[in-house]
Amino acid sequence: QVQLVESGGGLVQAGASLRLSCVASGRTFSNYAVGWFRQAPGKERESVAAISWDAISTDYRDSVKGRFTISRNNAKNTVTLLMNSLKPEDTAVYYCAARPYKRQTGLMDVSYNYWGQGTQVTVSS
Repeated sequence: QVQLVESGGGLVQAGASLRLSCVASGRTFSNYAVGWFRQAPGKERESVAAISWDAISTDYRDSVKGRFTISRNNAKNTVTLLMNSLKPEDTAVYYCAARPYKRQTGLMDVSYNYWGQGTQVTVSS
């Protein structure tokens, strides 16, 4: 069992930056792929970014490429999502998720087992 806790959300103006953190506890986190997802009101949840267990591979949805960066520190059981140049359409609840996964591909497509409670990101225009 892995427990995930997100933090770092908030209310910012368009163009600003936020850094979201996902801290894991429980089993060995270093064997897990981690993804960030978001869900806006009235919309389906969508994948945002993902990182492989060893941080060698990352993947992003097209709308955030060049603006968001995912990274991890396995020694600290932490995955970070740095979000720059935020836009109003980035407004959503952001969730991190994890699963045991040792492959370098398909990071955005796998089914994640463990989920955090989410953190709200609101970007005003």
